[in-house]
Amino acid sequence: MGRLGPTEIILILVVIILLFGAKKLPDMARSLGKSARILKSEAKAMKEDNKSSAPADPPATGEQPPVQRTIQAAPGDVTSSRPVTEPTDTTKR
Repeated sequence: MGRLGPTEIILILVVIILLFGAKKLPDMARSLGKSARILKSEAKAMKEDNKSSAPADPPATGEQPPVQRTIQAAPGDVTSSRPVTEPTDTTKR
């Protein structure tokens, strides 16, 4: 129990093809890959943001405009690139 043999794997693949259709599977895989790339780039950007803002840095006295980043889903895929606006702190102290 718990081990899948070749016949079970083939049966699962046949059921998946019957449920979703052979034409939909490449589109689903493509969108899953794009989503994974976006998630990976966001995680990398968050790690870089954390490294650049060290707690030992003195607080900034002047306000700086937020930097706008662009997320690219795939290298060379300009249709899925989109600018990301960071939330800004609008409270006055």
